[in-house]
Amino acid sequence: MATQSPLDEWQEQLVHQIVNWPFYEPLDAMRRLAGAWLDAGAITRSETPYRIVHTEPGVSVRAYATQNTGPAVLLVPAPIKSSRIWDLTPRASVVRHLLARGFRVYLADWMRPTANERTLDLADYADRLLGNCVAAVREQTGESRVRIAAHSLGGTFAAIFAALYPDRVEALVLLGAPVNFGSDFGVFAPIVALSPPAERVTAVHGNVPGSFLSSVSVLASLETFAWSRLEDFVHCLPDAEAMEIHAAVERWTLDEKPLAARLFEDVWELLFRENRFMAGTLVLHERSVTPASVTSPLLCVVDAHCAVAPPPAMLPFYKAAASRDKKLLWYESESGVSIKHVGMLVGRGAHRTLWPVISEWLRGVAEASEASSPDRELAGDHTPPE
Repeated sequence: MATQSPLDEWQEQLVHQIVNWPFYEPLDAMRRLAGAWLDAGAITRSETPYRIVHTEPGVSVRAYATQNTGPAVLLVPAPIKSSRIWDLTPRASVVRHLLARGFRVYLADWMRPTANERTLDLADYADRLLGNCVAAVREQTGESRVRIAAHSLGGTFAAIFAALYPDRVEALVLLGAPVNFGSDFGVFAPIVALSPPAERVTAVHGNVPGSFLSSVSVLASLETFAWSRLEDFVHCLPDAEAMEIHAAVERWTLDEKPLAARLFEDVWELLFRENRFMAGTLVLHERSVTPASVTSPLLCVVDAHCAVAPPPAMLPFYKAAASRDKKLLWYESESGVSIKHVGMLVGRGAHRTLWPVISEWLRGVAEASEASSPDRELAGDHTPPE
């Protein structure tokens, strides 16, 4: 019978202490307060003007003010922190990049779940809520199919949605989005294997505080989530523009959002631990969900040096998707982004070389679609199965 090493025992004890620490919610509140103080002081927010075109418990949809008549794109962030990472500063904004190239830009803004919304689960986020965001864009634009660009866990949701409803997704762009989990899940794989059942966490905390998730991230990789940020700060010292972006990302990290209890349980157990989507055993609303069901044109952006969504967390999905039109882009990590995982959204190199390729690809998909189906009618509203 195998016995635990002292290191394993120490790690288990540490995990137990982290799970049961009672001060995450006050810490979340303090971090948000610090962010509000920074917004009122030296580090100010500069958001692109927008209006809300849809809102419901769990999510709202922003439509950015523009006279553009080009293709519509729905941006989907991870639900863990603020969606502002897509519109961080005037010089580090995916929103402004796409607007400048004629796109109509929409953004799914995940709300902080209340205690009454702890039962929102993976089916809600990856199906019903995201589906309602897509329906809102379709209603605003008259387009029957929507282009989606999604990052991190938001990309995981978008991939599942595209598998459920391939007829509603015109094109899918996944940026640093982990889809293949298990032993290939980067720095989080060991902590997932060592962790107790997710229900033990939600039994203590209900909705899982953002500071808990940050603590788990640091435990998974001190290098990725702490030391590399300090190293990036040092590299930015002689470069004012890089320091501006670095500081804005650090400010963004204070926008802590909890994960709904059931969503945390589903993501941790069904995806992280059991890898059901890639295994073809994920079932939502009594429907099987597999990568082979994704048929929309697919573009994946992979960072070979990203510890959160390394190549093995993305490439198997890219190969398994049934899309005929596929494109794979490699992002080169750069300094001046604080956290490498968000570099492809905010980095100067990303905006200089990566996003022009993405926007051109999205426009090409739109033009090909218009040429093949010029008279498509708007499909019915999104209604998930009973």
